[in-house]
Amino acid sequence: MLSYMVRRLWQIIPTLLGVILLIFVLFNWIGGDPAYILAGKMSNPQQIENIREQLGMNQPYYVQLWIFIKQVITFDYGSSWSTGETVSHIILSRVGPSLTIIIPLIILQTLISITLALVVALIRGTWIDRTLMAVCTIAMSISILVYIIIFQYFLAYKLNWFPVQGWGDSLQTNLVYYVPLPVIIMLAVSIAPTLRLYRSFVLDEIGQEYIRTARAKGVSESRILFVHVLRNAAIPIVTDVMSNLPALLIGAFLIERFFGIPGIGREVILAVERSDFPVIKAITVYIAALTMIFNLLADLTYKLIDPRLELK
Repeated sequence: MLSYMVRRLWQIIPTLLGVILLIFVLFNWIGGDPAYILAGKMSNPQQIENIREQLGMNQPYYVQLWIFIKQVITFDYGSSWSTGETVSHIILSRVGPSLTIIIPLIILQTLISITLALVVALIRGTWIDRTLMAVCTIAMSISILVYIIIFQYFLAYKLNWFPVQGWGDSLQTNLVYYVPLPVIIMLAVSIAPTLRLYRSFVLDEIGQEYIRTARAKGVSESRILFVHVLRNAAIPIVTDVMSNLPALLIGAFLIERFFGIPGIGREVILAVERSDFPVIKAITVYIAALTMIFNLLADLTYKLIDPRLELK
């Protein structure tokens, strides 16, 4: 396993270099001239030239690319163009609130979806199964904005069960008062597609030969589901969970925006609105790196779930 990890980590390097090159090309040729953005509308050629010199944009492209690579290696992307705050401090201060929402969400979503998928598998083909799948289809067709507005109006404004917006300095306060409603909304949005996906994983395993053999030996249906089926269905489930983790950091931007949560998703939206290129580039690189790391963790988890698998 150690040699496999070394090979995979070595493969991450050229992949990450490709991502860096793509980001560099997009922001230098397609994203426009940052000097004009920083200079504002009331500017003159001298100001623009001074800004270009400060940013190193008057140097050859290969020098600018090397500067960007050094920024990635040293985790030093300079300062935000809009606030003057260092990019590294912005990201570190925004990760905590995002993780405070995402970690409970991913745990609850996975546990609830797996439990419901196994229960639905027990009653597969019945009217309850068909009704539940129809409800999931309807739930998937509703925009997240509708969920946010309805839940905020009834649960926060009318019933006063949760605060409408806000975020505190204490982790305990956030978990008790500010996190529950955003997590409930995101669960309402994510359970339906996740349940349909996990149900298909479970039903695929139920149709395998080893399940028929277990039934022929007299193994109980509950043991078949919770021991044999779940263990094999866990592999695609792990793939789904690990692949969604990096995207959730950005994907929760609507929740963070509506609830005033100072997370990564909200910061991305603000950076795009302000054309704050250093923040956007840094977050893009980090999300790409996290995606590759979580893919590696998923492969290692496969081995823990089923030791018979060979990592090559």
